Amino acid sequence: MIALGTRPETIKMAPVIRALQKYGQPFSLVHSGQHYDYNLSIRFIEELNLPRPDHNLRFRESLPAAQTGRMMMGLEKIVKRERPKLMLIQGDTNTMLASALTAFKQNVPVGHVEAGLRSYDWRMPEEHNRRMVDHASKYLFAPTLGAKENLEREKIWGKVFVTGNTVIDAVAQHLPIAEKKSDVMGRINFREYILATAHRAENVDDPRVLRNFVEVFMEAPLPVVFPVHPRTAKRLRQYNLWKKLASSKTVQLLPPMGYFDFLILMKNCELMLTDSGGLQEEATAPPIRKFVLVLRLSTERPEAVEAGFAKVVGVDKKKILRALRDSVENPPNLQKSSPFGNGKAGEKITKVVMGELG
Repeated sequence: MIALGTRPETIKMAPVIRALQKYGQPFSLVHSGQHYDYNLSIRFIEELNLPRPDHNLRFRESLPAAQTGRMMMGLEKIVKRERPKLMLIQGDTNTMLASALTAFKQNVPVGHVEAGLRSYDWRMPEEHNRRMVDHASKYLFAPTLGAKENLEREKIWGKVFVTGNTVIDAVAQHLPIAEKKSDVMGRINFREYILATAHRAENVDDPRVLRNFVEVFMEAPLPVVFPVHPRTAKRLRQYNLWKKLASSKTVQLLPPMGYFDFLILMKNCELMLTDSGGLQEEATAPPIRKFVLVLRLSTERPEAVEAGFAKVVGVDKKKILRALRDSVENPPNLQKSSPFGNGKAGEKITKVVMGELG
């Protein structure tokens, strides 16, 4: 059984799903409803040419504890009815926590794709989720040796396999589709641009930090293209920053982007400014290869920093602008390979699963 509930999980599990299909391994697919516009979620799954979910939980809880509880109640009925040999999950969302705990309570082994990531920043709910999921998992698919070492330090009881990260597979599989389907570059006002994103609660819910970001985007050495997350848009208006940003001639605000459009924006930008974890990985994929300035105090993807693809610059305006100017004036020479694997993670995970299940 594969559980997913958000776009990033769908993207990162797509290579595993395709590999399971390729090798004829039966599976069922559960959509948790965490990103609860179900029709949009299904349309996205179909765009990636993935099978429709066998089960879907539809609810409108938004508070984290209630959301997790609702998912567990729904998942428990499905797990009891199907009795899967394995619950396969990815990442660190509430969907993953609910799926892992439900399976664990029903004596169904858990397999965690992207295990062992650690930011050591306890303000992030994802850090709590990923640690609990790792300790409940029987099979842990670590994307890197560093992630494996994190698990060993914590004396995880499950079996650890270093597989690479499925996001590298996903970029390689989906970019050719994006290049055929996306027309987003026809809507971009600038030939050269910085691609920016910001959505983390610890950043955008803090008016001081969000104001710093707005001023950085407006004073950046290159124009900035900024797809605005719904949470961020709400806070920009709440803190009276939206009009200021929208009036800038060097910042282009965009609505939230679809996956294919965003891949094209990444491929064509000069560099990225982001507080996203997944973008730090995608930037290292050979078809993308872009430098990233991380708008956070820490990262659970240190491999991107060590390989020279990323630099953690914090949330201080002066430090970010200094790093931006340096990156534009002295572009780093990026290596051709990704520290997150060779794009075969989905195959490796599937072969392990099939071997362990006999």
